[in-house]
Amino acid sequence: MKQLVARAIVLNRTDYGEADRILTLLTPEFGKVSVLAKGVRRVKSKLAGGIELFSISQVTFIKGRSDLGTLVSSRLEVYFGNIVTDIDRTMKGYDYIKRLNFMTEDAPEPGYFELLCITFAALNDLTVTTPVIEVWFGMQALRLSGHEPDLHRDSAGEPLKPSMQYAFDISTMHFARAENAGTFSANHIKMLRLSAQATTPQVLAKVQGGTQLCTQLVTLIQNLQRHSGLIKL
Repeated sequence: MKQLVARAIVLNRTDYGEADRILTLLTPEFGKVSVLAKGVRRVKSKLAGGIELFSISQVTFIKGRSDLGTLVSSRLEVYFGNIVTDIDRTMKGYDYIKRLNFMTEDAPEPGYFELLCITFAALNDLTVTTPVIEVWFGMQALRLSGHEPDLHRDSAGEPLKPSMQYAFDISTMHFARAENAGTFSANHIKMLRLSAQATTPQVLAKVQGGTQLCTQLVTLIQNLQRHSGLIKL
């Protein structure tokens, strides 16, 4: 049978039998695939070193007649080891893996693989705070799924004004003028726009006051993802 080669990130690992493991892999070439890694839990397994969590690997596998293929070989390309040195970053890493696994239940486009690669690299960079990563990740996930909020016009169709304070109307995915003092200022909206456009969270980390703004935006970003069905309720 034909062997297929791909870059891969492990999304899920399930022990199977005495020494095997079923892996769910996210790849840019073939989307999400499930493979059986035979004997991988044995001490001398040649497969184990290439399928670590928080890593990017090159894998060779054979597609099976069913949905489950067979892993032939694996080679570690990048291991983001700093993630596991900090408990908060480790837990965030697990959370992003679970979210990507949930988001990509249908055939995912290659952008989701790139999203997780960049997110791992940002978590690995100890100078980038987790609120900055969370806001960037959320905006990128909303963009990829086609649920990006309108960051240019309010719920009445009027252009957003720098002098105004706004609330957010999640039912319309627009900012709305607040009768009293709103929660979000022009700086919050600018940060969301930058998060949607920036190629990496490191760009946001360079903005003066960026961590504080992102900390204030985290709840909104997570609510937007829940409303759009990107976070499992």
